[in-house]
Amino acid sequence: MTQPRSRVDLYAAIRRDARSGMSNRALQRKHGVGFRTVTAALESAWPKERKQPPKRGSRLDAYRVVIDDWLRSDLDAPRKQRHTAKRIFDRLLDEHDGAGVVSYWMVREYVATRRREIRVEVGREPANAFIPQEHLPGREAEVDFGDVAIRLRGELVTCALFSLRLSYSGKAVHRVSASAGQEAFFEGHVHAFNVLGGVPTGKIRYDNLKAAVASVIGSRPFRPSRSRPAAGSPRAWTGTPRSRSG
Repeated sequence: MTQPRSRVDLYAAIRRDARSGMSNRALQRKHGVGFRTVTAALESAWPKERKQPPKRGSRLDAYRVVIDDWLRSDLDAPRKQRHTAKRIFDRLLDEHDGAGVVSYWMVREYVATRRREIRVEVGREPANAFIPQEHLPGREAEVDFGDVAIRLRGELVTCALFSLRLSYSGKAVHRVSASAGQEAFFEGHVHAFNVLGGVPTGKIRYDNLKAAVASVIGSRPFRPSRSRPAAGSPRAWTGTPRSRSG
């Protein structure tokens, strides 16, 4: 018989069969467990938590206080006078009889982690922090517009991929275009809004705006200006050179 997925289910099955009159030995054979497991299941429906083995000490434990003192003294020392992992290792060998006890790689790994921890403890460096993002339904979206390689008629072709993703639900709409022109950029928006059935009420964050910003040719900037769109097409943008006076 296949054993239940969890120990809780296993204990429940053993206790259920025991109530039907099965002996301890029969329970062992049916569920493929030993005497101790059956006894424990009959004593309690909840398995006992497994004892965590004690954490094994490191040969570096005897030197941690010394290393920490050296690293703290480096906080106010000139940059070129601070302890490197190699310097700490050499001092342990020369001043604290560390030969044959600690290795360079052991010291290097500890120093790489502990140096930053000490800087955080004294306020010299900010601690790692994670700020969860919260989004309201239908309020925000993210847009990415970049290259994508597809195989067209047996040949690998580079096209433009427009992606709009709602921040709350993660629902995304994609559209592939032959070029990365502004028309494709605007058509991607129209297509996404039609598929989603509306427009985000808050804001849209853009990751790649090469097709949406004004072009700069040499030292002459181009000012984006509206051109009259064709009937039924998204509004297009063209660049017209800014005249220089004086």
